[in-house]
Amino acid sequence: MCGIAGFIDFKNRLNVDDIIKMTSSISHRGPDNLGKYFENLENFSVGLGHARLSIIDLSVSADQPMFFENYVLVFNGEIYNYAEIKQTLISKGHVFVTNSDTEVIIHAFKEWGIDCVDSFIGMFSICIYDKLESKIYLIRDRVGVKPLYFFNDGNKFLFSSELKSFYCLVDFEKNIDLTALSLYFQFGYVPAPKTIFKNCFKLKPGHILEFDLYDKSIKDIKYWDVNSFYMNEKYQGTYSDAKESLNDLLVSACNYRMVSDVPVGVFLSGGYDSSGVAAILQKNRDEKLNTFTIGFEAGNNEAPFAKEIAKYLGTNHTEYYCTTKEGQEIIPQLPYFYDEPFADSSAIPTILVSKLARKDVTVALSADGGDEIFCGYDSYSTLDNKLKELSKVPNNLRVLTSSFLNLLGNLNPLINDRLRNHFLIAAKSLNKSDSIQAKNLYYYIQSLPLYYQNNVFNFDLLNSQNFYDSYIEKLNPLENAMLNDFKAYLPDDILTKVDRATMSVALEGREPLLDHRIIEFAATLPMDFKFDDTGRKKIYKDIVHDYIPKQLLDRPKMGFSLPINSWLRGEMSFLIEQYLNPKSISKSGLFNVDFVLDEIKKYKMNEIYYPTFIWRLLMFQMWYFTWIDKNN
Repeated sequence: MCGIAGFIDFKNRLNVDDIIKMTSSISHRGPDNLGKYFENLENFSVGLGHARLSIIDLSVSADQPMFFENYVLVFNGEIYNYAEIKQTLISKGHVFVTNSDTEVIIHAFKEWGIDCVDSFIGMFSICIYDKLESKIYLIRDRVGVKPLYFFNDGNKFLFSSELKSFYCLVDFEKNIDLTALSLYFQFGYVPAPKTIFKNCFKLKPGHILEFDLYDKSIKDIKYWDVNSFYMNEKYQGTYSDAKESLNDLLVSACNYRMVSDVPVGVFLSGGYDSSGVAAILQKNRDEKLNTFTIGFEAGNNEAPFAKEIAKYLGTNHTEYYCTTKEGQEIIPQLPYFYDEPFADSSAIPTILVSKLARKDVTVALSADGGDEIFCGYDSYSTLDNKLKELSKVPNNLRVLTSSFLNLLGNLNPLINDRLRNHFLIAAKSLNKSDSIQAKNLYYYIQSLPLYYQNNVFNFDLLNSQNFYDSYIEKLNPLENAMLNDFKAYLPDDILTKVDRATMSVALEGREPLLDHRIIEFAATLPMDFKFDDTGRKKIYKDIVHDYIPKQLLDRPKMGFSLPINSWLRGEMSFLIEQYLNPKSISKSGLFNVDFVLDEIKKYKMNEIYYPTFIWRLLMFQMWYFTWIDKNN
């Protein structure tokens, strides 16, 4: 795991010092070595940088940038099946001088071009500079485990693992993209390809960007899309056969992610996903697996459950109870590590458990992705139940009911907006197709209430429902909800959270459940293999029950949760006073100040309907005064 950065400057103003600054700004991602490459040509200059966290082949020969013939490569991530690919390349006449996966990538590109990515099992953000063809290739893994940002204004092209590499360049213009801002307030993160800044983007997962340095043309190539696997013919075998095949894939994926020349551990929450990963890895292993859990004095506390699981599995378990003070001390650090506004408060415990694990290991497996792949979120049950209620409205009453609810909403907007009644909003679409009803309902379940969307800014809000939409008519509503979460919430919230949290302490995070072979197989499974009257995530839970007794796991889904609102009304209220006072709210010129101040007043009195809005506002303000206006 590492950090990468680079530039192509068509004005030849940037120099070797700039690539050093860009790379040094992300040195927390890779403290073992900082490498650089700079070339000044007639029409442009090129700088590539790499901050290395040594995981595979710890020797200096595996440092980056890596050179081979006319190629220069910097790479963040791991190719877990590099040894098999290496053998194939050796049979084709390639000669290797290191034991690294990095060298395998550059030789694979030489042999197969961009199609080499199809053979990779792993997580990666890759930059390949072809000096002969004067082209830059940026490649991001299928799911988006590893981040990759780029900026293009016609005069310079920048890329990096984190936006802060751009911030250290004096001529980088921090112009806020209002569309991205509105998306952030609706979802708590900025969905790809947007970032918070104009001319600045996230390379979408499963995509390759090909940049011709002579004519400045850019090709955006999609090499993988989970949609195609959902659209394939459904699995025709029995449930038992599917369970056996999926178990084999899970074992393979977990074992691949143990490939390392440094110590490896597992984040263990005590829930199904992480317990399943730990159980698969511990089985048939003589050495004890290192597992890590943090508990809390307040909020949801899964540490006792994790301890039970660890005891049953026989892992080498480390448990640490964090104090309220430790949790609170993380909050002021969030804007620095997350670069753009980011409002998932579970970043706090994720950073804390990363710090705990880093004392003993350099790699930690995390079990993210199970909910999006196997239908595990509570919101999926909510969607299913509400759609069943809507289906009870007789066909001959649908148009009349829809018209009445729309009229009622127009007469009293508070019914729609202030109360955020998703069922009512979806019911207003009763005269539409079932798919439109489902799409509307899930969108409103996931997004900021319309009351806030319509009042918080001093500019017109984008209709982001069209922006944030990957609905496929052929699929059922739950599959569409899973797809939507997989393509937006998973990479742009969950995986962003884990990447920045682990990398803040130079810990490599690996995601076995996001092996693309598992994702592709699960997408073809009938929906009732994943979700039925017995519950969510059915087939995965049944596999885990073969490793761990059901009674140790069968409890309501909890997840990380901290009492953020009570903190902000109590001992952390100084953050409200510092960042949400009238002067601070007015500073950016973005907000409807009277509305925002009124909501803050209600929040202090514990009378606000949707307190999540205040956390999103606070995270934006703290980010703004960290990176845009440092004079607050």
